[in-house]
Amino acid sequence: MTPQRGSASHRRQAWRHGLWAETVAAWMLRLKGYRILARRFRSGQGEVDIVARRGAVICFVEVKARSSPVDGEVISARQRRRIERSAEVFMQRHPQLAQLGLRFDAVVVQRRGVPRHQPDAWRLGD
Repeated sequence: MTPQRGSASHRRQAWRHGLWAETVAAWMLRLKGYRILARRFRSGQGEVDIVARRGAVICFVEVKARSSPVDGEVISARQRRRIERSAEVFMQRHPQLAQLGLRFDAVVVQRRGVPRHQPDAWRLGD
């Protein structure tokens, strides 16, 4: 039996599914040559699921766990602003990375199938 939506059990299950998706996304990024700098980076502004570096680019990655395929935009404008503010805090805390380019990516992870990486999913201020 599936837990009722909104119940503590449902929230716990969703949280575990999200952690699983973040782990899958981190491994996929590693296999693509990214180095994971932080997972679940939290600031007073919000949270970034994964901060990764590949070459001269720092990627702030939002991971979305889905039970079925998704079409269209998976990250709302409000979520993008929260991630952008957290990215600013991360960069302030790591001034040695200031010369690198910034990018905002998304990774959609389904229960079955290959995770879908969307490099440059949005631009700063979109």
